[in-house]
Parts: sequence; structure tokens; C-alpha cells
Amino acid sequence: MPHLPHARRPAVAAAALAAAGALLLTGCGGGGQATAAADPVKDVRAKLPKAQRSAGVLRIGIDVNYAPMEFRGPDGKPTGLDPELATALGRILDVRIEFVDTPFDKLIPDLQGKQFDVAMSSISDVRARREGLDADGKQVNPGVDFVDYFIAGTSIIVPKGNPKGIRTLDDLCGRTVAFQQGTTQDEIATRQIAVCARTGKQLTVHRLDSDAKALAEVTAGTAAAGLNDFPVAAYAAKTTDGGSRFEVTGAQSTSNPYGIAVRKQDTELRDTLSKAVDQLIRGGEYDKILAKWNVSAGAAQNAVVNGGI
Repeated sequence: MPHLPHARRPAVAAAALAAAGALLLTGCGGGGQATAAADPVKDVRAKLPKAQRSAGVLRIGIDVNYAPMEFRGPDGKPTGLDPELATALGRILDVRIEFVDTPFDKLIPDLQGKQFDVAMSSISDVRARREGLDADGKQVNPGVDFVDYFIAGTSIIVPKGNPKGIRTLDDLCGRTVAFQQGTTQDEIATRQIAVCARTGKQLTVHRLDSDAKALAEVTAGTAAAGLNDFPVAAYAAKTTDGGSRFEVTGAQSTSNPYGIAVRKQDTELRDTLSKAVDQLIRGGEYDKILAKWNVSAGAAQNAVVNGGI
């Protein structure tokens, strides 16, 4: 989320990992005998750290407030792209997934405080998060590692019909923009304030504690536009009031991977999750889940560790 910051959010480039399930050939006497390789899913499962394997559960921090990535379904339980991907990863690892609903800006601090094992909530893999830097470039925490699994860019969302003709970030100069605080969109807007100042047209920013509140300001006219991750902006435009309230305008900007955040010291868990994501992609379930939520354009070819910019 905006949910990233919600960033919550350039395309990941990495060498594809070797295909799973290859046959191993072993010599036996005077002839060769082919034996099937070990089940790659069982191999990944065996590498899960003892703490999670013994507990039989992987606890995941998530801000359940960022449809279609993560939100509450009619039954009150977390649903959306991230919960479905996480549940599928749980099946590969043979552990139960337990979601811990946490405000987005508390996800990394609470992860480092060991309130849960990992965080998976449309968190953009960016250098500042990896190195634990604040907005001034000062290190304020140890940072985290990321297992990247999805690509997303930032979009501008405006009232239906785009009455103010906003198509670029520069068109926001002299206006008010709303977004969820602590996100990639927060970083983008902060940079844009300086750009707009040079034109003599002040950009006013409204930092809200949820994306829903930011969209409410766009509805009310308090903000001329909102900034959001593309999947979330597109979902809001399609579903709110039957598609009659909002529209997405202009091109996406600042495309970056979403990653599963892992504590720096938990390298074994990080590498196991990376292999599990690869198995999810290879098995085809990954593509099915993305298609269900109409976000196939953000598909990653394979998991990458710390692949963001």
C-alpha cells in the first residue's frame, strides 16, 4: 500500500534459477540408471528454519487496508493478492499462515521487534528500507532484506472525467494531493514539492493514515488527486460506485518491486522464501492468483533478493 514506504512499490532483472525436477543420472555397474531428483517442493520445505518448522506457523505482518492487494473480505478475514500468495507459500512450506494486522508505517519496526516472522504488505523494495535510512539519509534502524515477488508503479487517481486535466506530477503543482503516509507515494510527493517550488506553484500534500482516507479527500474535492500504487488505483477506479467515481490518469512512474521483508539476520528464512516463491511461479499457481486479481501485468519471472533500486 499504498500499502512498498504503502509503498507501498524498475522492473526486476535477474538470471532465472535452474529448472526444478531435472533428472540425476547415476552410474550403476556397467550401465546407467536414471533416478528422479528429489521433489523440489520437499527440498524447499526441508530448508525452512527450525523455529517456523517446529511451530508449524509463519507469522506475517500485513496492513489489511489496500485493495486489491490486501483487504478484509465479507467474512472479515484478510483477502487479496498478498494473502492469497502468502497462503499458497504456506502450502509449499507446509506451515499455517497467521496474519498480524499492523499499520503500514509500523510494519518494519514491528518486524525488527520480532512481533512476526516477515512482513508482506505491498512493501516496495527500496534502498532506504534495506539500509534503514530516514528521509534525510540517516540510519535509524538495521534495515531489512527483501524477497521480491511483484512489480508495481505509482499512478495518479482523479475524479471521473478528470475535470482539472491532471496527467503528470507537474500538473499537481499549485494543487493538493492526498496519499497514505510512509509510502513510496509519500517519497514521490516530497520530491515533487521541491520541483513545484521552482515553478512558483506550491504543491500541498495531505498525508493520511490510510488510503481510504486519501481517496475520500479526492471524492470530496479536498484534494485534486491521489497518488497510489497502480494495482490499487486501478482497482479503486474499476470498483468504486461501479466505476463512476474515479479514473487513473497519465503513465505509471517509479516502477519498483514489492518484497517480502525479512530481518537482516534471518538469511536462512529469506533464502527459503525466495526458493518457495520460485516454486510458486514454476508451478503456475502464481499466475493464476495474479490473473484472479487482474494484476498480471505486475508478474515477476522469478524471485529476487534485494532487487529494488
